Amino acid sequence: MSKIRQEVEYHAPLVERSSRPGVILRIVLLAIVLTASAGAFIVFKNQLDNEIVLGILGVLAMVGIFFFVSAMIGFIEIMPQSRPDELARTFVDTQPDGTLVTDRKGRIVYANAAYGALTGATSESDAQTLETLFSRDREASESVYRLMNGLHEGQEGAEEFRLLKPLNPGTGVGSGARWYRLKARVLPNREGGGPSLYVWQIADITSERDDQERFFKELQNAIDYLDHAPAGFFSAGRKGEIVYLNATLADWLGIDLTKFHPGTLSVGDLVAGEGLALVQSVQAEPGAMRTKVLDLDLRKSNGQSLPVRLVHRVSATRDGAPGESRTIVLARDGADDGDASASNAMMRFTRFFNNTPMAIASVDGAGRILSTNAPFLKLFSGVVSRDDIERGARLEAIVHESDRPRLVAALDAARDRQGDIPPIDSRYPGDEGRHFRFYVNAVIDQNDQAPEEAAIVYAVEITEQKALETQMAQTQKMNAVGTLAGGIAHDFNNVLTAILLSSDHLLLSARPSDPSFADLMEIKRNANRAAVLVRQLLAFSRKQTMRPSVLQMTDVIGDLRMLVDRMTGTKVKIEVDYGRDLWPVRSDLGQFEQVLINLAVNARDAMPDGGTITFRTRNVTASEVAAFNYRELPPADYVEIDVVDQGTGIPAEIRDKIFEPFFTTKEVGKGTGLGLSMVYGIVKQSGGYIFADSEMGKGTTFRIFMPRHIEEAPVAAPVENAAQNVSAPAPAAKEPRDLTGDSAVVLLVEDEEAVRRGGKRMLETRGYTVYEAGSGVEALDIMEELDGAVDIVVSDVVMPEMDGPSLLRELRKKYPDLKFIFVSGYAEDAFARNLPADAKFGFLPKPFSLKQLAEAVREMLDG
Repeated sequence: MSKIRQEVEYHAPLVERSSRPGVILRIVLLAIVLTASAGAFIVFKNQLDNEIVLGILGVLAMVGIFFFVSAMIGFIEIMPQSRPDELARTFVDTQPDGTLVTDRKGRIVYANAAYGALTGATSESDAQTLETLFSRDREASESVYRLMNGLHEGQEGAEEFRLLKPLNPGTGVGSGARWYRLKARVLPNREGGGPSLYVWQIADITSERDDQERFFKELQNAIDYLDHAPAGFFSAGRKGEIVYLNATLADWLGIDLTKFHPGTLSVGDLVAGEGLALVQSVQAEPGAMRTKVLDLDLRKSNGQSLPVRLVHRVSATRDGAPGESRTIVLARDGADDGDASASNAMMRFTRFFNNTPMAIASVDGAGRILSTNAPFLKLFSGVVSRDDIERGARLEAIVHESDRPRLVAALDAARDRQGDIPPIDSRYPGDEGRHFRFYVNAVIDQNDQAPEEAAIVYAVEITEQKALETQMAQTQKMNAVGTLAGGIAHDFNNVLTAILLSSDHLLLSARPSDPSFADLMEIKRNANRAAVLVRQLLAFSRKQTMRPSVLQMTDVIGDLRMLVDRMTGTKVKIEVDYGRDLWPVRSDLGQFEQVLINLAVNARDAMPDGGTITFRTRNVTASEVAAFNYRELPPADYVEIDVVDQGTGIPAEIRDKIFEPFFTTKEVGKGTGLGLSMVYGIVKQSGGYIFADSEMGKGTTFRIFMPRHIEEAPVAAPVENAAQNVSAPAPAAKEPRDLTGDSAVVLLVEDEEAVRRGGKRMLETRGYTVYEAGSGVEALDIMEELDGAVDIVVSDVVMPEMDGPSLLRELRKKYPDLKFIFVSGYAEDAFARNLPADAKFGFLPKPFSLKQLAEAVREMLDG
């Protein structure tokens, strides 16, 4: 080994060098300087004064003497000799691992004694490179190859491999298989003058591997003992995630351990019913541990319940946060005979007690909670905990402060052993939106286990029930108000029709220069304004006439944006967030534009200091509906249209009233209270839904959900069976035409005398022959008298004795080609659905003017 070390010292510059780089260059430079100095003296000897020469020689003499003395005492080395770093050399030479240093071509630069002892090399000629040493073993050669590639890229690495025989059989370690660890790293040249070197370290780790395998076997045995213990066991993390469960528990619950991974299950997945509340109620003090025994049911993978007893131990961190938990599970198979022990009976009672859907608590005479079941701890977890109960928490803590006197009275009645104690409805403390109903029952016969027990209290959450009751009451009120509004609108339409017809009749005989002409025009103008209010009432009651068509909300809002921008003023900014690929919807274009305009105007009024109104659209699938938490919104595909403002918001106490007619928060004279009610009615009549979400001081969002319209495949039908509903066209869309009657015969059926008289007079001025009837029965008699010599029937819809649709059906039996026009203050589809599919009729909504009546009759006659 000494020869190898001498070879290393001779060939490895990093261990021992014969001279330092640059020494020869220094000597050459020194010779050049001395020669140049001597030549200068020779050339310029005659040109220098003796004093100057003596001065220079003196200086040089002093420098020479200084360097001579410094060299003698070792302060300066003229020819510095190589001195190896003995500490580094000793460290490397005495390394227990074999160390080999090679150049980039794989030639050996250095090998320590341990490398020779490990590989069996005794001299320099015996030393082998790693490629040669492991060339016969595939696994080892692959490891060397991977490490070499890493060294070429400047990366260090390590590999472990197994050889069937030791590298040096002469070491006395036996002839069996051995494990080796090989490390490699790059040793850069610190002088920067040559290539980097590669350092290899190899060690025999067979004993280390044996220790690992022995430890692994012991661990496997421990796990095997734990897995097949007669009791179940699971461990949970801080968030309740299961990090381990043994094979016994997995077998009980039907869990496939090959598919189980830590964190895929939680304690809530294992515990059935409300038992999770019991488990979560066990909490430790900060930095401590706590153990409780719990009787509950676990849930098997097939859904069945497994009665068990848990020995549950929990920990807490120093700051009080929940820590990890360890739980032993003892199975209760329940296979006991008729002479069941008291403990088994108590276990069964505990299971039933904790799995009941009602929260149950027993209290003493002072109202202190003695015991509870799991649902109680779950429902009131934010008010009382298990620790609070153990410290004597009172039952009144779970009841709203305003309802506590009634609870105290009920407990007094129970302490007096009275029966039929009325239930108590109360709200959750701190959450006005949750409601509970408490049933208090007196304990008649106290037992020895709980002699202080005075009452059993049952609690049921009725939040859903209260919400449904409120919703039902609101729906009934809205329907009642809608019916009332529709009835008022119908009667008022008759009055307005008579006013408009009378004013038209007077205007026909008046001249613009007459003093009364202006008053007549004012009467007609105000009658039309009243007609607008009536249409708003009809919109709320969903009885107005609709002309639905397929709409694209992107186009509707885009076309309306400029108008809305003008109406909202300069202080309000309009922004639009269009959804992509919006589905089509079906509604009346004009009516829906009115919806958006009304909402925009309300948003403007809610922002007196200005702000931003945002129109937002998007598609909402049926699966996304539940996320909105709107009870009356059924699952379906919708197009959502939002109108968002940054206004003052709507107070919660009036939020349920905003869609009611005549309800307004504006000052007197600044609002009719019909805007939002009309919006509500139009959306509802189109099959949609509207909701208002508001937060005081931050703004309001009106959400409209319109059903997605899906085009149905056209069905071919004979022309004679197709219904043809002809409605009065808008006057502006028609060319001027002759509206005279040409002696056509009209039967006018109207129960309102003023409307009937005005209509008769107006049609007669146009040249029609008009017969009038006050009811459907009277109209049938007139038709019999005239022997059917009537060209067209103009009939009201709602009449006593016989309504308009019934009159149409009766007349069509004998006169199938008779032309018919309905006039009504209600929507056309409100009665058209009750008519035969092949019924042909025109429709004229009330109130109408003389011109509109004449156009509708003329249109029907020409058709």
